[in-house]
Amino acid sequence: MEVTLRPVREEDLDIFEAERATPELRGELQWYGHRSSHGLRQEFAENGFLGPTSGRLTIDVDGDAAGWVVWWTTSWGPDSTCWCWAMGICVFSGFRRKGVGTLAQRRLVDYLFAHTRAERIQSFTDVANYGEQRALEKVGFEREGILRRAQWRDGRWHDQILYSVLRP
Repeated sequence: MEVTLRPVREEDLDIFEAERATPELRGELQWYGHRSSHGLRQEFAENGFLGPTSGRLTIDVDGDAAGWVVWWTTSWGPDSTCWCWAMGICVFSGFRRKGVGTLAQRRLVDYLFAHTRAERIQSFTDVANYGEQRALEKVGFEREGILRRAQWRDGRWHDQILYSVLRP
């Protein structure tokens, strides 16, 4: 199995929309209700998901779109001096529990450290998402703490775990 990251192609957008359409496909820990895809298509048209403060790449497994990774700037003080990347991932239902997410996140971390000046990359996941916790730790992320009631999903607030990795 070869896992690579590549720029999003227009034909990927239909797959992205289909995988976001139901809780069964999206997964219970990433289902936030029905969402418009207008913004997704608009951002693709504007910059192909490769902007100066955020980006998205398709996870490619042996030539098939298997999900996406995304990153955006966040800060712990003034944006000009205290920014870091935050990252997230969506692995499509047919590719989960096969190590795809771990490999894709490792490739994204390597990419961001190679092509940007970021010193820190952070990610967060639901306290019940044990698979993602293991994946982040395999990539070298360290658990920093609990973000209490940080995410609204399925009618209630959910705690998140904050992870980070620093430039080697």
